[in-house]
Amino acid sequence: MGATTTQTKSAAGRGKLKSKAVSRSSKAGLQFPVGRIARFLKKGRYAERVGSGSPVYLSAVLEYLAAEVLELAGNAARDNKKNRIVPRHIQLAVRNDEELSKLLGNVTIANGGVLPNIHQTLLPKKAGGKDKEIGSASQEF
Repeated sequence: MGATTTQTKSAAGRGKLKSKAVSRSSKAGLQFPVGRIARFLKKGRYAERVGSGSPVYLSAVLEYLAAEVLELAGNAARDNKKNRIVPRHIQLAVRNDEELSKLLGNVTIANGGVLPNIHQTLLPKKAGGKDKEIGSASQEF
């Protein structure tokens, strides 16, 4: 079995154990890059200092939101008998979900289109037994 450490020689000739680097993303069990988000938080100058837990938390939140949108968009793609998610599927997924629609209320998704919707007043009225005989005023003459 291979060890996770390697031995390197320093200038003085002493042997040092250098452990293999483990990313903060893998430590946190995340797919999103914790280190990159930490760099963006520092570079963006949102605060003088950035704690060590902040980029981990933010990465987890962003990963959850991305997974949620992708799952709903994948369902929308499957409903339309497609194997590939296109912006239309993302639009349908976001606008049909109440919380995501509220979060992305002021967001325009390019090539997303709109939700299919016909206003109730534009739909033809159902013909009932009594209404059929009376007719409207314009039809009397």
